[in-house]
Amino acid sequence: MKKLAIIITHPIQYYSPLFKLLSERNKIQIKVFYTWEQSKEKVFDKKFGQEIKWDIPLLDGYDCTFVKNIAKKHNSISFKGVINPTLNKEIESWKADAILVFGWNHHSHFKAMRYFKGKIPVYFRGDSTLIDEVAGYKTILRRIWLKFVYHYVDFAFYVGQNSKKYFLKHGLKEKQLIFAPHAIDNKRFYSNSEENIKKAEKWRTELEITKNDIVFLFVGKFERKKNPLLLIEVAKHFPQHKFLFVGDGEFEHNMKQKAGKNVIFLPFQNQSLMPVIYRLGDVYILPSQGPGETWGLAVNEAMACKKAILVADKVGCAIDLVKDNENGFIFKSNNLEDLKEKIKLFENNYTNFGKKSLEIIKNWSFEEIAKSIELNCNKL
Repeated sequence: MKKLAIIITHPIQYYSPLFKLLSERNKIQIKVFYTWEQSKEKVFDKKFGQEIKWDIPLLDGYDCTFVKNIAKKHNSISFKGVINPTLNKEIESWKADAILVFGWNHHSHFKAMRYFKGKIPVYFRGDSTLIDEVAGYKTILRRIWLKFVYHYVDFAFYVGQNSKKYFLKHGLKEKQLIFAPHAIDNKRFYSNSEENIKKAEKWRTELEITKNDIVFLFVGKFERKKNPLLLIEVAKHFPQHKFLFVGDGEFEHNMKQKAGKNVIFLPFQNQSLMPVIYRLGDVYILPSQGPGETWGLAVNEAMACKKAILVADKVGCAIDLVKDNENGFIFKSNNLEDLKEKIKLFENNYTNFGKKSLEIIKNWSFEEIAKSIELNCNKL
């Protein structure tokens, strides 16, 4: 059986279920090498401004290890926040047939790509896009650097259309690119639907939301990238609808100061409650202006909960997951007038749109990612 070493900084709710599934399917043998050992129990999220310890198991059901990280200022953001002197030796001792690297912009990850290139196949997974690119010398220099980085990659798993364009632009060839869709744990969000709907209905009543109200739901960090202030503004033009914000962040105080009576706030909620949270709304809305909204996995989550979708064109997943007038609409980023026009289109269609969302998202699953990884590893 082929052995795949997976290199990633820390346990993440969007990847741990995939690792568990790969182990359960038993078509390849995997071992996950976590490079930010300090994240084993919990992490401090600067944008949420708090320590986060997920309330769902992220280390169960698959083989993993936390590699010693000697970085002075350990984190998963800076290049020198992850330095693991023993990583490559540990992977060699495990006798991996290939490595799969999540993210190159960490000291040890890039070092592993360079070390194993030409020895065993180097697979890469990332979700970067060209959406936020601005013409200029900085972009030219970055292009040169990224072509250098990716020449250490044998194959890349791209997550969607924007991801594929990014890899092609940075030197990888079509034959090196493998589709493995960006996904969330669809089963966790869709299972127990009736029970979660009842919980959501009770919660809506407590929030004084009636059955006739259309609720536009935002779930995420209250930060510039997500552009939640645009929703606060648009809510003023639709007093007949409710706008529900779930999360925390630097813009929270400003948002609450400007919010009208039809705006409701709930604090950050942990993972176990999210299948209920999405069912508080009728339309999930993500107004991101970037830079850096490479995908927007909350859209996947909302679709798995059978919700209509409204996203800005700066959201990476828009081109793949949102079909105009089928499961929702795409509006021009930071364009209040276009957003207002799109909101009007939901008043009679959001239920049917939600059904279509669920149909679309079934093909964007961990099972599809696992099949893609297994198929390519077993070709070695």
